[in-house]
Amino acid sequence: MVIGITETEQYLTFKLADEVFAVEVAKVREILDHTSITKVPKTPDFMRGVINLRGSVVPVLDLRLKFGMSKTEQSVDTCIIVLEIAFEEEIIVLGALADSVQEVIELEPDQIEPAPRIAGRIRIDFIKGMGKRGNAFIMILDIDKVFSLDELEAIQRPGAEQAVA
Repeated sequence: MVIGITETEQYLTFKLADEVFAVEVAKVREILDHTSITKVPKTPDFMRGVINLRGSVVPVLDLRLKFGMSKTEQSVDTCIIVLEIAFEEEIIVLGALADSVQEVIELEPDQIEPAPRIAGRIRIDFIKGMGKRGNAFIMILDIDKVFSLDELEAIQRPGAEQAVA
């Protein structure tokens, strides 16, 4: 059981390449079909651009690129998961590209193992835990920790990402 997860939670599961990831349903604002994304110059590679969501500008990020995978290619199942991320004292709304959305699942605390300990310089603090579903694992993301402060500032203020590599 993971420390801090004490009750049954609902998670939205989605695929990136062949891996299944999950985020807390409470962080998900909505799921959109893939739509036209406007590229913004001088932004980090993983920022694919922005979309117009009912009059609001919403940055769209490619989680596959963020996680060192190949770029998300548009398919009939590609979608944008609109998330609310805690950043300093405010909530940032952003879209995350996913190859496909799977389902909403409930996981009990005893179905969640701690994230694996990996020695060295590999950052995995954004993995809240590993959900067990049959013989498969689902990586549960702590979506508030996936992006660094510098990355979120670059997304909020395009052109400020020169410090982000």
